[in-house]
Amino acid sequence: MANVKAWIQAARLRTLPLSLSGIIVGTALAQKKGFFELGIFVLALLTTIGFQVTSNFANDYGDGVKGTDNEDRIGPARALQSGLLSRPVLKKGIIVSIIVTMVLAMALIYRAFGTEDLIYVLLFFFLGTLSIWAALKYTIGSNAYGYIGLGDVFVFLFFGLLGVLGSMFLYTKALDWVSVLPAVAIGLLCVGVLNLNNLRDVVSDKKHGKNTLVVKMGFANGKRYHFMLIFIAFLCFLGYIWMESINLWNSYFMVAFVPILIHLATVFKTDEPGELDGELKKLALSTFALAILFYIAINNFL
Repeated sequence: MANVKAWIQAARLRTLPLSLSGIIVGTALAQKKGFFELGIFVLALLTTIGFQVTSNFANDYGDGVKGTDNEDRIGPARALQSGLLSRPVLKKGIIVSIIVTMVLAMALIYRAFGTEDLIYVLLFFFLGTLSIWAALKYTIGSNAYGYIGLGDVFVFLFFGLLGVLGSMFLYTKALDWVSVLPAVAIGLLCVGVLNLNNLRDVVSDKKHGKNTLVVKMGFANGKRYHFMLIFIAFLCFLGYIWMESINLWNSYFMVAFVPILIHLATVFKTDEPGELDGELKKLALSTFALAILFYIAINNFL
């Protein structure tokens, strides 16, 4: 039982709702255009969970090996750091997670494209492989991109653009410019969660050479950057409402920004990095709620 708890801890289940937000928004955009298939939706959710769990295992391993996860760290204890899982065992878990995720990804690709659209099959297989690489290289290796301030870029690309537009394309086999707006918005909100994590850990990260954007720009500028991420995401959704001529009633999904704005006020009043730990859950769950409300609203389910 203790071993099961260790794996659950390493999987960081509280990160899963945020990772699913892009799939839900992408599915909403596709369904608005008249495209939906339950099999694709379920496989897309499972594949995304697989990528996220793989990333979480890898982050636990990479930060643990580098010593970034230590007694100075604020937030939940990590499996490797706390000794619940050893390096060899966690490494095997990463390998198993990669295999399971790639099997799910191939099933998703086959369900979406069959064997006729070979170009799309190869493209999404490449994107799936790239996603695994990104999950591993965030903290693992001497050139881990999370340690040189590129984590925000990759989160924006994979959680936002690829998550939303990629999942929409699985249904529609087409893209349009207006759908880029909610994709950018979700990407920025996901970057906001990462930025909160980096704001919280700025002291420990700086001490152990993890040069996140917050370490590079400083805590105060990191809070200003956070405001910019949220504000642009808000504007992107407003832009989508305007371009799609969505009426006031069906724009009710924007109420999800109310707790996000309250969260922003809390961030700006906070001067102690450790006090931001609780804000990660608030922003992540608010983004997930926004995605669900967006799905319901633009497809007129209420």
